[in-house]
Amino acid sequence: MIANEEENRAPDLDALRAGGADVLVTQVRDVPEAFRELARVLRACGAPGRPRWLDEAEETWSAPAPPERRTTAVVPVWRRPWMVLGRDTFAGDVLARLGVDHLYATHAERYPRVPAADLRAAAPDLVVLPDEPYRFTADDGPEAFPGLRCALVSGRHLTWYGPSLAEAPRVLGRALRAARR
Repeated sequence: MIANEEENRAPDLDALRAGGADVLVTQVRDVPEAFRELARVLRACGAPGRPRWLDEAEETWSAPAPPERRTTAVVPVWRRPWMVLGRDTFAGDVLARLGVDHLYATHAERYPRVPAADLRAAAPDLVVLPDEPYRFTADDGPEAFPGLRCALVSGRHLTWYGPSLAEAPRVLGRALRAARR
């Protein structure tokens, strides 16, 4: 069985192990770690070799194009209550590699609860609104940030590690550039 330290509760993992299940738990906090964990999962599952998409994704991220300029952002991942990316997150590392510095990167919590008024007061260049885990849309999210530029982005490309990593810089980069204009 495969689990993730962020998605699965320790008591549930303990119960599975107590029931005799072998549980491989992944921990992914940045892009290089995602590649290491993906390779580990593939080995554990007995994959005969590395899939082409994994090599393509690593190549894509090995030398990402330098951003034209750094941008500051707040990155809500939930609403009711508002929660944002904090420290040590995979999505935060993805954005940093694309030239976006999220303003809660040094917060004590990984996903702090921050009132929308405080997010607005932080005066970011951009509000990045993914459609995962909360599904922000053009009608649900941007209205909370009047006067701020908002980028609606693919949560699959921002928060998932897997085959989508091969196209993530292109897809996310396009959405971020469009919002900065």
